[in-house]
Amino acid sequence: MKTLIILLMVWGLLLMVGYPSTSLFAQNENKIEVGSHIPLFKLPNQNGKIFNISTVLGKKNLVIYFYPKDGTTGCTKEACSFRDNLNEFKKSSATIIGISGDNVTSHKNFANKYHLNFTILSDQGNKIRKLFGVPNSMMGVVPGRVTYVVDRKGVVIHIYNSLSKPEQHFKEALSALKYEKK
Repeated sequence: MKTLIILLMVWGLLLMVGYPSTSLFAQNENKIEVGSHIPLFKLPNQNGKIFNISTVLGKKNLVIYFYPKDGTTGCTKEACSFRDNLNEFKKSSATIIGISGDNVTSHKNFANKYHLNFTILSDQGNKIRKLFGVPNSMMGVVPGRVTYVVDRKGVVIHIYNSLSKPEQHFKEALSALKYEKK
């Protein structure tokens, strides 16, 4: 019991200082890294229509962010920060895509409630999350929060992983896109 308490305290301290929130116990077989090409995939969006990633590859930069759950405090802050800065992303010719394991109805309600003006994809069963190698957080219990910035060629140019700093994700993505333009 003492060991568990110490482990939880250390984990809490790491979250407070913004240490990347990868699981202490789980490793992913697949892992997309900077320099990797993203895999091709299709998922239903918040309107129930199938979104095929190949329709935007080669045309736009992409910001693909994986988040734990619709409507939670951190996920709402993250989504709204992308929404509020959408014009900045458009200046960088970037398309925002949010992905979680929630169903289409949940995504539709989330998008409507917070006026989200970008694509949200339903990855029930977490197949695409696993394909990207997105780690779980909080000792493997909570799906991780990871943002991938992808150039027009489909190559990952930046990855930001932090469960505890949801509003930092859009800043990291914009910074990577601005750096890429130089």
